[in-house]
Amino acid sequence: MDKTFRFFMPPVSLMGAGCLKEAGAEIKSLGLKKALIVTDKVLVEIGLVNKLTEVLDKEGIEYVIYDGTQPNPTVKNVEDGLKLLRENNCDFIISFGGGSPHDCAKGIGLVATNGGSIKDYEGVNKSTKPMLPLVAVNTTAGTASEMTRFCIITDEERHIKMAIVDWRTTPNLAVNDPLLMLEMPKSLTAATGMDALTHAVEAYVSTEATPITDACALKAIELISQYLRKAVENGQDQEARDKMAYAEFLAGMAFNNASLGYVHAMAHQLGGFYDLPHGVCNAVLLPHVQEYNAKVVPERLADVAKAMGESIEGLSAEEAAKRAIEAIKKLSADVGIPSGLKELGAKEEDIKTLSENALKDACGLTNPKQASLEEIMEIYRKAM
Repeated sequence: MDKTFRFFMPPVSLMGAGCLKEAGAEIKSLGLKKALIVTDKVLVEIGLVNKLTEVLDKEGIEYVIYDGTQPNPTVKNVEDGLKLLRENNCDFIISFGGGSPHDCAKGIGLVATNGGSIKDYEGVNKSTKPMLPLVAVNTTAGTASEMTRFCIITDEERHIKMAIVDWRTTPNLAVNDPLLMLEMPKSLTAATGMDALTHAVEAYVSTEATPITDACALKAIELISQYLRKAVENGQDQEARDKMAYAEFLAGMAFNNASLGYVHAMAHQLGGFYDLPHGVCNAVLLPHVQEYNAKVVPERLADVAKAMGESIEGLSAEEAAKRAIEAIKKLSADVGIPSGLKELGAKEEDIKTLSENALKDACGLTNPKQASLEEIMEIYRKAM
């Protein structure tokens, strides 16, 4: 037992309804002057970004907006944002949105101080200097990118998602105001909620799990099981939005430190290859990967079943693990997630390439059972 662990999260995180209003004073206390706001066109168009700029205006903090982030942020998005940052002499970055703006902002901040291309930082802890200060204001309850050291950027040339796992990409300040999440459409609420569930389940069965990450993961699973359906059904349900904000943050605390598994390794390939929504890919793959994992960690999946509210009294670990997988499938169906990858446009003939790339993804290293190429291909086939 001579193994040591590290725990990463932002120095400060603001939580609860209306907490965005406190972000301005926090930013000012850090001595920051001019922000590059990294967001997307939709959040600008619906006026949500105005809620942020009002806070900045009140504190006299200058800003320029980059709204070119794509749903799967690309190398070009990072380069375009970096150009704007340099042209305007911004001394810090605010990401505003879900995982896409947060990841894009992390990429910009890392290259701004370390130089080169974002491609140079694929892998684990490749940077040598702190990135620019980053304030991550979250508008979804899913990716937890506002508080993690994970940054996922699509390399358009290779058609893959690069996993950049670097403690220096951890934001300085995370803001989770559920009032910013009320207008999230049903489909996005469902996809991001299932993303959070995937984070929690994968962290719980990870080979790097600790009692700290276990506690975070199980509470996240419990909250998501109780509140995701409600948040999808009625986006204006403030209690459901608040509880989902806590759930995704707890899931983030879990996977940011225990890492993930084959669900993410495989979902990244689908996103990079077909430009598909990450949360939906995770949701479709999650039960199939856990069926594979149940061969080695049924007792862990039994705990997942219990956290999801399933009665497992008198069941063997293997039977309880099956209950967990069924509960995951039911939740996914209840919130309107497609049942298979074919519905999303994935093709059987691409499975070998997807599988080869999945085995190179850093997220797979902590899966509880290491797979062969044929086994990964079989999981993809089952998920079709």
